[in-house]
Amino acid sequence: MSDKLLVIHNNLEKLLDSKREAMPTNFNKTRFLQNCMTVLQDTSGIAECSPVSVARTMLKGAFLGLDFFNKECYAIIYKGQVEFQTDYKGEVKLAKKYSTKPVKEIYAKLVRAGDDFSEEIISGNQTINFKPLPFNNGEIVGAFAVVIFQDGTMHYDTMSTEEIEKIKVNFSRKSNKTGEYSKAWVVTPGEMYKKTVLRRLCKTIDLDFDTIEQQQAFEDAGDVDFNQEVKPQQNSPLNPNPVIIEAEFTEVTTESEGDPVEAEQE
Repeated sequence: MSDKLLVIHNNLEKLLDSKREAMPTNFNKTRFLQNCMTVLQDTSGIAECSPVSVARTMLKGAFLGLDFFNKECYAIIYKGQVEFQTDYKGEVKLAKKYSTKPVKEIYAKLVRAGDDFSEEIISGNQTINFKPLPFNNGEIVGAFAVVIFQDGTMHYDTMSTEEIEKIKVNFSRKSNKTGEYSKAWVVTPGEMYKKTVLRRLCKTIDLDFDTIEQQQAFEDAGDVDFNQEVKPQQNSPLNPNPVIIEAEFTEVTTESEGDPVEAEQE
């Protein structure tokens, strides 16, 4: 393990220990650390990032019980900055786990030119019909998300490509801060379309997270911010105020031989 990765490992381990009460039930610290280091070894640009910022980013995945190695979430690096994002399947996992109303199935689909898609209201009940063309690689015209609860009821949401693009332009956190879009929008736009409509559907589902750390990590993981109102900053280690984190741990460094130095507790 390189000196940089060792610094990240030691900082992340200390954070996990200091916040163990905020971790999900059955959280396996050893496996999580191993998986994080495996992923970071193959992550380009990691040397340009602050070890503390990387450790804080990985901590968000721990709070939510998501696995970076299984690609349920990502640490995305761009121009020396690291950001946390959930994958589509990570969003599905969280919705199933934290919905107060038991979920039987939840998913999102892309609708392409040539697919058969319709919405209907039958006897007062909303329903959708979707019959995609086999192996359709046509232009994406929209996306929809569906949640089916164990009691048989369902919710769904639909968004046209034009609507998703407008939301990306106006409400993308990355765009609002830098004038650019996150790498995911460029490399995997279809997955971001599905994640966007699924995230908006989740606004209609009562998700009850166990801790404030989980709630904020979930909010941070969404590239699109559907909450337009300004909310007061909450006392959580995920807030951008470094005083909160620094009050709990000091960045771990390495000696010239690569041996870790004990962090001082304040």
